[in-house]
Amino acid sequence: MIKNLIRINSLLSLCLAYCINVVAQKTEIDLFVSKTLTAPGSFTSGVEGPAVDKDGNLYAVNFQKQGTIGKITPTGEASIFLELANGSIGNGIRFGKKGHMYIADYTNHNILEVDMQSRQIKTFAHDSTMVQPNDIAITRNNTFYASNPYWKASTGSIWYANRSGKIKMLEGNMGTTNGIEVSPDNKLLYVNESVQRKVWAYRIKHNGKLRNKKLLIEFTDYGMDGMRCDSKGNLYIARYGKGVVAIISSEGKLIREVKLIGQKPTNVAFGGVDGKTVYITMQDTGNIEYFRTDTAGQEWMLMHQ
Repeated sequence: MIKNLIRINSLLSLCLAYCINVVAQKTEIDLFVSKTLTAPGSFTSGVEGPAVDKDGNLYAVNFQKQGTIGKITPTGEASIFLELANGSIGNGIRFGKKGHMYIADYTNHNILEVDMQSRQIKTFAHDSTMVQPNDIAITRNNTFYASNPYWKASTGSIWYANRSGKIKMLEGNMGTTNGIEVSPDNKLLYVNESVQRKVWAYRIKHNGKLRNKKLLIEFTDYGMDGMRCDSKGNLYIARYGKGVVAIISSEGKLIREVKLIGQKPTNVAFGGVDGKTVYITMQDTGNIEYFRTDTAGQEWMLMHQ
């Protein structure tokens, strides 16, 4: 009787170990595999700026036509959430501390603020001397950094806006500034230069100014577009033309590349029920892809604290 019980326990242990191994292998297989979220052509070639609100809704610019903000619910229902006025066209989108949506309006040199309940839009920050605010990053203090590329000359700059929307240039004479992000501890600002294929890291001072510029990583081929940090401080960078999202450590080491279906990713955002779903806007296919990762995004974590 005792021997039989020992045999049964041994078999149960083996079965349990096998099941755990199968689940672990399936989970690993499911990670970092890109899939289609929205139908090809559902967005224009200007699809950009994915961002997820606290309820799990995904937003991106230029759904169906230019000058719109599209919304995809957690159940997959897609619709136009907003139509921008006065010829405004959005690029980067972020959510601020109070849940308001902020949009980089590159045609009218604005950062727009949207009340998510009333859907009222107002100009939060404006400077006509900017070529364009391309993408934006927001600190925990609700201050803003914006990339300002001048594509024709392959140059760019970094701009800063305080909580009141007062905006000014912090650094000029750069390459084509594009993706921009704040580290989880809010001590670093990351900025990439698309044409020059460089990612820079700056120390953020208490007054928002930048110091100690350091080259984090440089690529030898293809371009870069938007990027976001996960909660561990790794950067997820859209490698435009290469068709991958590159995951870079805070030390500047390439951890992995996630192969996408399309070739021209423009930006990334974290969402899903646990913050571990990465959404990617795709210019060449006019849609959104997604893949699962093993670490939640930093903005998702902040929203759910």
